[in-house]
Amino acid sequence: MICDFAILRDLRKQYDLSIAQLAEQSGVSCSVISKLERNQSQAEMETLFRLARVFGLTLSDLISLAENRTSHLAQTENYRSGDFTFDRINYGNMRVMHAMAPAGAKLSKPSLHRDDYELFWVLAGKVKFVLPKESYELSSGESIQFDALLPHTYEALCDSEIIIVHLKKGKRF
Repeated sequence: MICDFAILRDLRKQYDLSIAQLAEQSGVSCSVISKLERNQSQAEMETLFRLARVFGLTLSDLISLAENRTSHLAQTENYRSGDFTFDRINYGNMRVMHAMAPAGAKLSKPSLHRDDYELFWVLAGKVKFVLPKESYELSSGESIQFDALLPHTYEALCDSEIIIVHLKKGKRF
């Protein structure tokens, strides 16, 4: 695995810490921190764990940041489900969908579900949103988050515009 630990410098500056201050708070020597920031040294797990704690991160979070130092481009996909039209962007840990629905459009078995959290946000209009033991009428500016594996139904009560985000469980980035 190739990691770019220059992220440590970025984090350190974000927290307004000098190398000496980070060394004091983490118990990792200044020279080790300096070498890691310049990618001139291999990191021990214990060292990374100590550094991550200073920034309020888990070891996994820090390694993930060091692995993913580049941006990720994706292309929009268009599709229909029922009377809803969608534009979708897919990434490894999330999907983002922009939906348009005319009044009366109903979607009772939304597709593309995996073990995700779902955020359902009404940008314009009004949508009836139904979960097994709950029902809501969400208006423009309102949102709900839930476990995407729960059966759920959307019904546009008037012409509506929606954003849906699926985020894999257990992932932050």
